[in-house]
Amino acid sequence: MDLITFIAEMEQLAPPELAEDFDAGKIGLIVEGKRTLKTICCALDATPAVVKKAISAHADMLVVHHTPLWTPLTSLTGATSSLMRDVLSDNLNLYVMHTNFDRASCGVNDCLADLLSLSNTEPMTLGLTGDCTLSVEEIARRIGGPVRVWGKIKKPRRLALVGGSGFDLSFMTEAKALGADAFLSAELKHSVYRSAPMPCIEATHYALEAPAMERLARNLGWKFIADPPVIAVIT
Repeated sequence: MDLITFIAEMEQLAPPELAEDFDAGKIGLIVEGKRTLKTICCALDATPAVVKKAISAHADMLVVHHTPLWTPLTSLTGATSSLMRDVLSDNLNLYVMHTNFDRASCGVNDCLADLLSLSNTEPMTLGLTGDCTLSVEEIARRIGGPVRVWGKIKKPRRLALVGGSGFDLSFMTEAKALGADAFLSAELKHSVYRSAPMPCIEATHYALEAPAMERLARNLGWKFIADPPVIAVIT
């Protein structure tokens, strides 16, 4: 496939205009490499391990959710230099779909809703709400990884979710107005929970977003590279 054709197809799948303003200049083709694509890999993050696996798979394109270049660069040093050296030396393309993929049809939040069998879904600013028939224990089992429950709830009737780090009071207020009685996201701060209008279910960032990237790879015939973070449980 030609690189230009690939970009057009990705922009149809996750239109750039769906992205939040803070993603300006950080999505789409952020590193240009080979013009002809034969092997495409997909992952949540462009970590050093993921890049090395993509190169080992003879990939021409690596599609990720999170850009490794969050801020404008005036120098290439340290870990960023090492990562970019591997990417550029192999002439590897790097393509990012972030908040535009969160909001896209069949994107991050829709994938989570499917995973949790939510029905009667309704979009929020950066997530969605839906009727839920699962217990908290079953939600945790389907998501995988560590899950913490803040507050008292055993079986939410209507669940709000935001893939990634979405514990924002404005999102919670919106979810409450849509009838949600529990909120699922990642990276909850105690200072935020103290003002939360409903119980919160906290999963890991990876567990909430990786399923959408894996499904994307599966649906398009790409290779998915799993690189979950190591979580140590000390007892």
